[in-house]
Amino acid sequence: MRSSYLVFGQPLIEPPEIDEVLASLRSAWLGTGPKVAEFERRVAAYKGVPHALALNSCTAGLHLACLVLGLGPGDEVITTPLTFCASVNAIVHAGATPVLADVDPLTMNLDPAEVRRKITKRTKALLPVHFAGRPCAMAELMAIAAEHRLKVIEDCAHAIETEYRGQRAGTIGDLGVLSFYSTKNIVTGEGGMVLTRDPELARRIKVMGLHGMSADAWKRFSDDGYKHYDVEEIGFKYNMMDLQAAIGMHQIGRVEAWWQRRWQIWQRYLRELGDLPLGLPAGWPADERHALHLFVLQVDRARCGRSRDELLMDLHRQNIGSGVHYRSIPSLSVYQRRFGWRREDTPVATALGDRALSLPLSPKLTDDDVGDVIAAVRHALRR
Repeated sequence: MRSSYLVFGQPLIEPPEIDEVLASLRSAWLGTGPKVAEFERRVAAYKGVPHALALNSCTAGLHLACLVLGLGPGDEVITTPLTFCASVNAIVHAGATPVLADVDPLTMNLDPAEVRRKITKRTKALLPVHFAGRPCAMAELMAIAAEHRLKVIEDCAHAIETEYRGQRAGTIGDLGVLSFYSTKNIVTGEGGMVLTRDPELARRIKVMGLHGMSADAWKRFSDDGYKHYDVEEIGFKYNMMDLQAAIGMHQIGRVEAWWQRRWQIWQRYLRELGDLPLGLPAGWPADERHALHLFVLQVDRARCGRSRDELLMDLHRQNIGSGVHYRSIPSLSVYQRRFGWRREDTPVATALGDRALSLPLSPKLTDDDVGDVIAAVRHALRR
């Protein structure tokens, strides 16, 4: 057994971002400033969009996306029950009503046929989540959106590298939202970013993300002297700090190299766990790219003699951290109370969520770390 605990989702922090954070501290410019602008530029270039707006979280980005698209009371937004609660909470915070459509059992993403079943005259938008980094069926979802004149917000919290038929995830719908939380493929500790091709949506995201002010603090000072700001809307305190961007602006340059490392780990897991009575992640078509954010096992007691929670605790006792992505949204008490949702309403998502166990998958993992994970899983199932 390992002598030290392998923390699930550890980010790889390297000297350039450490130096950049120190440079921010020495400059005394800690808030939204030149490093945020540079991080936005680099992410926009990577994703191939004209506008990337940095915020303090992906949740903030999803909330503002709903607001700038005009979603509010009386409007319904269809999303997935197999996601983190933030996807649903953002809809609720905007005043709209979330509607859950079940997922495809293979891809674990929104099932377009289920989406069609959930459309009503009140439906105004779709919020697909590219679960674990695998792209949703965007051709079908965009066709549904066009047919019913719906807006589309892509939740790309897992999907910075994801591609779908030659298009980057987050650039297909009206808006895409990235996460830079500390377990994500690119990190800033906390942070998010909204992507769009629409200059007016970009302007409103920028304004609404900093109190509704017409210009942020950095832009108020220039060679032309101080400029007074106006407050155009009742906005929010959602801006990203330079201290956060100092990390991300270097990590985005390593995103491809880190994807290659996760691909190596992914392939080793498939090879060395493939003979066990576990459900492994499904493959994907050649015209799609998986971001490889989560390697999710399906642990079925009837098949392997262990429940998901038993396997999770056995790994924990062997000093291996793992994750649960995710318990289905209708399994959570607040949504049962507020919306009357039941686990049986979305049977596919509920079954997947009850069995889901994510193994460590990070470029920080050494080959020995990966070997320890594999050995721990095999040992737990032998028991």
